[in-house]
Amino acid sequence: MGRQNTIQKKSFDFALEILRITKYLEKKQKEFVLSKQLLRSGTAIGALVREAEHAESKKDFIHKMSISLKEANETRYWLDLLRESDSIGDLDFSKVDDEIEQIIRLLASIVKSSKLNYSKM
Repeated sequence: MGRQNTIQKKSFDFALEILRITKYLEKKQKEFVLSKQLLRSGTAIGALVREAEHAESKKDFIHKMSISLKEANETRYWLDLLRESDSIGDLDFSKVDDEIEQIIRLLASIVKSSKLNYSKM
């Protein structure tokens, strides 16, 4: 499986996990503000990756993947905030923390190599 397919799968699976956490936060913790922020950024990662599949150009692809990387960094921020405020438990946090780190590394690598290849054109 290539990096592109890997990031597609990881970002989709991560979005499903974010949906589960958001439901928990809203139903059990009655936390609506941060959960919505997490939902927006955590699901945007995969949506942008999916958009990049049909980018109009290499430059457009790089742009969409770069925005996806920014959304991943924002998602990590919301997760850290929820963890430090004791809104999500250690088990939930450690699983998604590992996943978001992998996603960030993959996206950073894709963006970096895509920019390098684009500059050689």
